Amino acid sequence: KLRRVFTGWVQRTFQSTQAATASQNTCAADDKATSPVPKDCLVCSYNEWDPLEEVIVGRAENACVPPFSVEVKANTYEKYWGFYQKFGGQSFPKDHLKKAIAEIEEMCNILKGEGVIVKRPDPIDWSVKYKTPDFESTGMYAAMPRDILLVVGNEIIEAPMAWRARFFEYRAYRRLIKDYFNSGAKWTTAPKPTMADELYDQNYPIHSVEDRHKLAAQGKFVTTEFEPCFDAADFIRAGRDIFVQRSQVTNYMGIEWMRRHLAPDYRVHRISFKDPNPMHIDATFNIIGPGLVLSNPDRPCHQIELFKKSGWTVIQPPVPLIPDDHPLWMSSKWLSMNVLMLDEKRVMVDANETSIQKMFEKLGISTIKVNIRHANSLGGGFHCWTCDIRRRGTLQSYFD
Repeated sequence: KLRRVFTGWVQRTFQSTQAATASQNTCAADDKATSPVPKDCLVCSYNEWDPLEEVIVGRAENACVPPFSVEVKANTYEKYWGFYQKFGGQSFPKDHLKKAIAEIEEMCNILKGEGVIVKRPDPIDWSVKYKTPDFESTGMYAAMPRDILLVVGNEIIEAPMAWRARFFEYRAYRRLIKDYFNSGAKWTTAPKPTMADELYDQNYPIHSVEDRHKLAAQGKFVTTEFEPCFDAADFIRAGRDIFVQRSQVTNYMGIEWMRRHLAPDYRVHRISFKDPNPMHIDATFNIIGPGLVLSNPDRPCHQIELFKKSGWTVIQPPVPLIPDDHPLWMSSKWLSMNVLMLDEKRVMVDANETSIQKMFEKLGISTIKVNIRHANSLGGGFHCWTCDIRRRGTLQSYFD
């Protein structure tokens, strides 16, 4: 019996050694590879308008109201603070959520009908409480992949996020990202913040819009410079040039991390707006084509001359048509301009926003109309609900 045990141990050891040697040989062979990106890599996107081939669309399933912490308070409207105080950590209203889920399913079907491959994050129970050495919270959702994922060329960058309720949001996307990594994509996770109390100005004065305007003009936000943080949705791409805003969820350290990480192939430019509550750039400044940008008339860009001098056309979208009584718990009505370009001549737009549909038609861009009004209530339009994984195009420079 001892002899059999000893013989088995020798065989297992020999097999393990063989496997390790084979692995080392494989790595040695890979070290000699000359092509950094395999031909079958599924990830490649340089801008917001090249022909869309594959996209991740978020999920509203199990979405929970985030706890009413200081960073949530600074990013929401005062009329909804009671809603957060009452329902924080619980599900969003069930009937509303059910309608949002149905709308996004229809959106996915329409994208597939337009020839786009659609992938979805995994459903997760976001009501589960979690605790780190620095804070405790419940989760929120995996509805807005644009907030957490940024695709730059063949690289997927996981944003560190700034809300404690979104600390573990990346888990819903890991299965997809591993598949993309195995196809040859680069995979980068930005430094994970501790989200300790020092990251937030615990006494941030936000009792009125006037307060917010003054603070934003002074460059003061609820997030401090304690450690890097950013949401991917504060960045918008135009080939070699990527534009970003300092916002309530993206600090200067986060912007500098991205600038260093993407240099020298990409240039990261910080731009700013007359915005009392900046959070995510794509309902304020949405680049929709080479030399074409939608600029929110309520939040003018302070650096707009940069675009005009480079020959860009700046278009002010019409006033949104969404009714005042429709709940928008996390965003403004300007989700009407938060559109998704399928290519330079096709755009996915809200079926209810007839004014902006006419604007696109005058530009020679055909509109694909989808109703996601209940999905809007969760904080995003078409651009927010998606993350384009592959667009058919090449890296170009659109600025001098």
